[in-house]
Amino acid sequence: MQTINRLADLRKAVAGLKNGGKTLALVPTMGALHEGHLTLVREAKARADAVAASIFVNPRQFGPNEDLDAYPRQLAADAALLEAEGCDLLWAPTVEAMYPEGYATSISVSGVSEGACGGSRPGHFDGVATVVCKLFHQVLPDVALFGEKDWQQLAVIRRMARDLDLTRPSADDIIGVPTVREADGLALSSRNRYLSEADRARAAALPKAMKAAIAAIEGGAEVAPTLHALEGALIDAGFSSVDYADLRDAETLAELFVLGERPARLLVAARIGGTRLIDNMGVGRPWRFAI
Repeated sequence: MQTINRLADLRKAVAGLKNGGKTLALVPTMGALHEGHLTLVREAKARADAVAASIFVNPRQFGPNEDLDAYPRQLAADAALLEAEGCDLLWAPTVEAMYPEGYATSISVSGVSEGACGGSRPGHFDGVATVVCKLFHQVLPDVALFGEKDWQQLAVIRRMARDLDLTRPSADDIIGVPTVREADGLALSSRNRYLSEADRARAAALPKAMKAAIAAIEGGAEVAPTLHALEGALIDAGFSSVDYADLRDAETLAELFVLGERPARLLVAARIGGTRLIDNMGVGRPWRFAI
């Protein structure tokens, strides 16, 4: 596996991988890799002849007083994991390489970025859209894979690709991979390592409360009181606060107050022990980003 941190070297390496008509998949990450990321790499290998992964802790998607400085960085360990999975290329740019002096461009995607994490983390999705667009132009992948745990992020990236007429990859080649979970249902996340042993045990209340709310809504319960009860269950379980608990259209991310015929998602963000956890699950008719 090649590990590269200069754009000129990346372009040479990508050209080399694509010689002979090979297809290339990209798995963008911020590092601190876990089984969820490795699942993306395995899916990428099944969909393309070669796989590139990126590791970049993107400062533009962190707001004031968020955990940019504390976010775990373990490049050597992450590189070893990727190499063991058969990844062909690791793109690990510096902040200066990604945002050189004088950098002045940002991408904003309205609609799907509004509310949920977009409401509680202003500017977050501008940073996500900007860095992912740059990664697409740098690596020129035929397909890119993202975890469905960040459902709103996935919707933003697909909307950006469609609106900007991107072809490497096209919007239809941005693939969502189902969330990987621990045995107790908690979604895998790099931030889970922030949790104390006691808070980690309490955190299992999040998927449990979400499943209970989904069963109630699918059974005909009113949405607003059900979501209010979900928030109360999390507080009772030891969460300090709930940023949001929303029922939203699975594609447009429009907030829903009744469950209709279209597929929906329950999106939740809550804080426990100083750590912000997010999760989402399907509600009603099944529907996924993956094609």
